[in-house]
Amino acid sequence: MSKHTLSVLVENKPGVLARIAGLFSRRGFNIDSLAVGPTEHPEVSRMTIVVNVEDSPLEQVTKQLNKLVEVIKIVELDGSASVNRELMLVKVRADGDTRGRVLDAVAIFKAKVVDVAPDAVTIQITGNADKLADFLAVVEPFGIRELVQSGMVAIGRGSRSITERTLRPVPVPVPPPAAGQ
Repeated sequence: MSKHTLSVLVENKPGVLARIAGLFSRRGFNIDSLAVGPTEHPEVSRMTIVVNVEDSPLEQVTKQLNKLVEVIKIVELDGSASVNRELMLVKVRADGDTRGRVLDAVAIFKAKVVDVAPDAVTIQITGNADKLADFLAVVEPFGIRELVQSGMVAIGRGSRSITERTLRPVPVPVPPPAAGQ
């Protein structure tokens, strides 16, 4: 088994997320990460799906995804040919004795303190999965009070866009000529 990152362009309509997640579920695949958001085209959303499967079953799933009317395009993003990031918010115990060391870790990992309490700090960090895991390993000894993490978002490297040659330009309405012209 290996991890695969799929970038899926879909019509921005109710129920699309449920249909796609259901397709993975019916095949017995667990989705490791799922992030959905708008694109530069308001009528299109982009899903970044990370799934841990063998290559041949993944091909079967992508063929089935392509059959869904709302799916516009599917691209598998290779790790070296894409940029991927996750966002994590982590509340760390930080009393007077440990606060300085926690803030040192924040600086080293180029994270950001977004909330301060007398006995804790909430930290925002973005990066790939390895960076987030390394950060957690450093702050875990201080005591993690709460943690929330987004799914991965990914985009291909270079100037090409997944939407190039996929989406037709939306025609700009031309007003009718004024009477008498």
